[in-house]
Amino acid sequence: MERNRRDREGGVLAAAAELFDLPADIVAGLPRLEMVGSRQLYLEHHTGLLAYTEEQIDANTPAGVLRVRGERLTLLAMTAGELRIGGRISSVEWVGPC
Repeated sequence: MERNRRDREGGVLAAAAELFDLPADIVAGLPRLEMVGSRQLYLEHHTGLLAYTEEQIDANTPAGVLRVRGERLTLLAMTAGELRIGGRISSVEWVGPC
C-alpha cells in the first residue's frame, strides 16, 4: 500500500528527497532560476546554449528550453551546469515541453 502511494506521488526520487530531507527539484535535476530584478538571471542545471544574441538567449534544460529576451544581454558566467545572464531582461519563458 505504501509503495503504491509513493509511485503515484512521484516515485523513487520523491521518496529519496523526503527520506534525506532534500528539495525534490535538486534530487530530480530540475532547473533552478533566480532573478535579481530585471538585470541578472542565474540558471542551474542547464545542458547548453541553443542561441545567443544581445536580444535573446535560449538555454537547453532537462525541462525544456528557457528563452530569455531583453537588451544588451551578455553571459556573465557559464560552467557545465550553471549560467549567469546580465543585461536588461524583459521576459523569461519556457519554450517546448516543460
